[in-house]
Amino acid sequence: MTDRAPQPVDRQLPTEESRDLLALVREIAQREIRPVAAEEEDAGQFPRAIFTLLSEAGLLGLPYAGEYGGGEQPYEVYLQVLEELAAARLTVGLGVSVHSLSCHGLAGYGSEEQQKAHLPAMLGGGLLGAYCLSEPASGSDAASLTTKAVRDAGGEWIITGTKAWITHGGVADFYTVLARTGGEGPKGITAFLVPGDAEGLTAAVPEKKMGMKGSPTAQLHFDGVRVPDTRRIGEEGQGFTIALAALDAGRLGIAACAIGVAQAALDEAVAYALDRKQFGHPIADFQGLRFMLADMATKIEAGRALYLAAARLRDAGKPFSRQAAMAKLFCTDAAMAVTTDAVQVLGGYGYTADFPVERLMREAKVLQIVEGTNQIQRMVIARHLAGPESR
Repeated sequence: MTDRAPQPVDRQLPTEESRDLLALVREIAQREIRPVAAEEEDAGQFPRAIFTLLSEAGLLGLPYAGEYGGGEQPYEVYLQVLEELAAARLTVGLGVSVHSLSCHGLAGYGSEEQQKAHLPAMLGGGLLGAYCLSEPASGSDAASLTTKAVRDAGGEWIITGTKAWITHGGVADFYTVLARTGGEGPKGITAFLVPGDAEGLTAAVPEKKMGMKGSPTAQLHFDGVRVPDTRRIGEEGQGFTIALAALDAGRLGIAACAIGVAQAALDEAVAYALDRKQFGHPIADFQGLRFMLADMATKIEAGRALYLAAARLRDAGKPFSRQAAMAKLFCTDAAMAVTTDAVQVLGGYGYTADFPVERLMREAKVLQIVEGTNQIQRMVIARHLAGPESR
């Protein structure tokens, strides 16, 4: 059984343009993404054609400057686009979020010459990006990364090392790579923009994952990959600052995707509860089940409000790191709880692949891990509560 059409979400969008944008996204999701999501995920099929379509529709560069092909949309709108896409298929919604994350460094810290040279193709030219921070022995402790970039006599940088857990690893057209150019710790890290076809860059066989089987996650091996200094993003030693700024924004993307997954699961559970009859009544008539659905809906509304509040802070140019961590933490925990309850509502059917809630439950789990585990989010929140001297 394919996913049911979602129930309309009452969104508060700031302009007529943004309302038209969401209508376009829903149309694409309903026509192109949702109908084949279950089949392609089961087959492990990466939807590259969908990302090409989204690029052509101007949906891969929504929060970036229009002069370089971006959509100039506030994060408040961009995140709701991610939610709609993730509700149709998480591989697509999360993929757009990762692509946006991979553009963040160049858009925010690149020189004008770099932005003119690369951003138009990255934001609207059909290219797809990936973000390379984690390593096999450097996940939550990202500042301990060991991939090295050494400048040779001719001024080029030679990158050597291995990156791990890379979404779009092996299929991306460009990678934003964090590598060590100096001493230990965060101040010795620099960011680079590496072409996907660079000589010496290879991808391992994609990981076999619990969910999101259509989204390749792979290690990347850098064996003396050469990049010119013109592809260094920001100053030497500024890479970790760039990475943290990108992750703050990226965590909001994960929060929005989580609410999309949760909303899809709730829609399935409500529809099933209205259709399924036991003891002569739809099971939706029974108070115990009604209360489950009410709790699920409340978690979703609270999560949506939380990520939108953080987005509005970002749009206003105010600090939002603490709120981004809270949104990522709450929304992904909510998605795991809601999808688990959706399986329970469907009973035995929920445990089968004939209904999408089992897939949604498997996919929700990864959202508690990516972009910083939820344990790391709690550390970030606690540091902010303790005051700036503890950060």
